[in-house]
Amino acid sequence: MLPGGYAEVLEARTRDEFRSEVVRFTQRLGFQTVSALTVIDRTPGRSEFIAVDNTPPGFAEVYANPALGRRDPVMQHCRRQTVPIIWNQQTYLSHDAGELWEQQARFGYRTGIAMALHMPEGRHFILGVDRDHPLPDDRDELQRVVADLQLFAVVAQDAAMRLLVPVAQQPERPALTPRELEALRWTMEGKTAWEVGAVMGITERTANLHVNSAAHKLGCANKHQAVLKALRLGLIH
Repeated sequence: MLPGGYAEVLEARTRDEFRSEVVRFTQRLGFQTVSALTVIDRTPGRSEFIAVDNTPPGFAEVYANPALGRRDPVMQHCRRQTVPIIWNQQTYLSHDAGELWEQQARFGYRTGIAMALHMPEGRHFILGVDRDHPLPDDRDELQRVVADLQLFAVVAQDAAMRLLVPVAQQPERPALTPRELEALRWTMEGKTAWEVGAVMGITERTANLHVNSAAHKLGCANKHQAVLKALRLGLIH
């Protein structure tokens, strides 16, 4: 069972509930603002952006210019990478974009963490959390915060796709093989690919193939997303 915060956002029934849970989780971690951005690539060069955030008044107007996004080192990192980025003023100065940091710092955006999930069929989810005071100096504590955000991003993107994307544009319920479902069930129990293979009487490589195939059919980028989506769809219990 998912702990508090994760389960609530996964079970959100409306856009407003989704936003409330995203903001609540963000503030529990000690961040003031959050932006959860769902991106759907329609055609080459044309994408649909669906944002859920709690940005302060006036901030959106400052960043309405697309040219700023093309210069923003955090946004450019998220467009190309799935590894989280921990940013501060130095991040912007090192990319010759110090004035962008100064503009957003006036609204409380002085440091933060951002990450992106890039999924099949041109779907993306970007989660960014921000605050006006420094991040923890303790390395272990900071790693824990990043890990919490990574898991939350996986859960939140599933809820975002369900609540924010029109039903007609959502992928159909996939048909998984019995072996793929069994591999996902053992993965849900926390077993490694080697352990899954041992339980199912197959090699580690074959176990990975079953899990990866299931993730592809479910439109997920990794096994954690696949397990959560299979749970929500009622494919595993």
